[in-house]
Amino acid sequence: MHRLRLLLIIPLLATSACGGPAPSAPPVAKEEKPTPTPGPPQPRFVDVAEAAGLKTVLYGGGPDKDHILESVGTGCAIVDYDGDGRLDVFLVNAWVLDEQPSQVKLKGRNALYRNKGEGAFEDVTAKAGVADESWGCGVSAADYDNDGRVDFYVTNFGPNRLYRNKGDGTFEQVAEKAGVAEAGWGAGSAFFDSDGDGDLDLYVANYIEATMDEVLAARRTTVWRDMVKVLSGPFGLRGGRDRFYRNNGDGAFTDVTDAVGMTDTAESYGLGVLASDLDMDGDVDVFVANDSNPNFLYRNNGDGTFTEVGTWSGAGVNGGGVAQAGMGVDSADFDGDGLPDILVTTFAQDSATIYRNEGDLAFQDVAVPTGLKAITYRALKWGCAFFDYDQDADVDVAIANGHIYPQVDLSPELNETYRQRPFLLRNDKGRLTDVSKDAGPGFQVAASARGLAVGDYDDDGDLDLLFTAMDAPPLLLRNDTTGAGHWLKLRLLNRHGSPAINARAAVTVGGKTQIREMRSGSSHQSQNALELHLGLGAATTADRVEIAWPGGRKSTLEHVEADRTLTVRDE
Repeated sequence: MHRLRLLLIIPLLATSACGGPAPSAPPVAKEEKPTPTPGPPQPRFVDVAEAAGLKTVLYGGGPDKDHILESVGTGCAIVDYDGDGRLDVFLVNAWVLDEQPSQVKLKGRNALYRNKGEGAFEDVTAKAGVADESWGCGVSAADYDNDGRVDFYVTNFGPNRLYRNKGDGTFEQVAEKAGVAEAGWGAGSAFFDSDGDGDLDLYVANYIEATMDEVLAARRTTVWRDMVKVLSGPFGLRGGRDRFYRNNGDGAFTDVTDAVGMTDTAESYGLGVLASDLDMDGDVDVFVANDSNPNFLYRNNGDGTFTEVGTWSGAGVNGGGVAQAGMGVDSADFDGDGLPDILVTTFAQDSATIYRNEGDLAFQDVAVPTGLKAITYRALKWGCAFFDYDQDADVDVAIANGHIYPQVDLSPELNETYRQRPFLLRNDKGRLTDVSKDAGPGFQVAASARGLAVGDYDDDGDLDLLFTAMDAPPLLLRNDTTGAGHWLKLRLLNRHGSPAINARAAVTVGGKTQIREMRSGSSHQSQNALELHLGLGAATTADRVEIAWPGGRKSTLEHVEADRTLTVRDE
């Protein structure tokens, strides 16, 4: 058994993981929770973004959305960048366009908010040096240079940015020097160790080949459902080619896309990226959610090369054999059989899909038997997450919704709206129940939402939700669910003291084992907290916690008390 080092135990009522300055703003007060009633925990989420200080407006082109660039929105991250134990917020921003004549009206800037504790954030964008004026798209996070600090990779319409964390609250933009300043239209991205050499490589999905001149000259020519004239694409446009960069171990990367078998010969429209050990064989595979084309599934051959098996696996298309408009992606063991399943969000008038993992990278579309198709068919779906909102020891589902065509509001007979409410879907023994309407005021807010990231920003033991929305500030839905179960939060650090990307924890309670994996990227162009959260239901102790570290080492903890955060370091 591998020796581990337990760094930190935090009781339920601790205000933060470690010390820090007192907030200068008054705390964001929680509403008093009513007495729990018998039955499932009552979900309640409240949007506290404005009160918490998250006020940056996230732009997305012009009001009429004449070009598809103006439709995909931007992502977000909820990550502890400064190592104080609190989750901070990074928001990706784009531009504002005038409609007639088409021209750039305003260049939005990314925003970084430091969590001061007590539910309040401070805008540190200028000090940190991450503002930028690119047309931003997505963000992923990890410690790419093994210095113990979390870095950010931001995809853009134009050259991408790599922000190296200097450890003093500031960042250095090093994309060109590192060889990852891809100049196309970047979307989802993820860091992971493809070849087991101890450093993190980088996969970047590129959506469509386009120029700013084409964006400014675009006019709406497609007719949606025979009623309204809307933007064109993606069909008829050339897809971007995805890129895979191998980490050289010296702060720079080399483009080895073709050499490792990841050539995007179809020039598909890549959006969502998931880097995960989907076949549980000890190396990391890559799933790409493609818009209007079959999804990619790259099986890791164990030697740093990959074989694309999307169609063979059953996860390339839906159960009817049809390619969907893949947007966002996440993975978790949804049905409790010990294997990670895949969630993919899709366009309007189509179902989101759960691909049940049947082992050996074989998947089956279970959108119908789980109830997902009936719930999600009409909505246009983007960021997504498996997460246990009620801490009953299974994973539920959250989905960000929002149309890309503002013009649907002009024709009520379409029964579609540009701004849509998000979904909260409770896992009831493998079948999903839509509890959105009863999930508190936060889930009643209609927006044209895009990105979604999950994390416990207020350190109270339950998971909160961060959404981005088109031409609006973000939404921060604080989880005030009543009657929720006990919980355990794991912060897994590698030998460099940074989050151990693709480390996996198996937590056993009463003979039932839950599995969680730490990942860079996923959802829609977004980054979840780099820590693992598990609901334990009524149990006050986890019988066993087994950690599988990258590289094959394992650590085990026995009889771990619930309702606390454990920081464990690989040694």
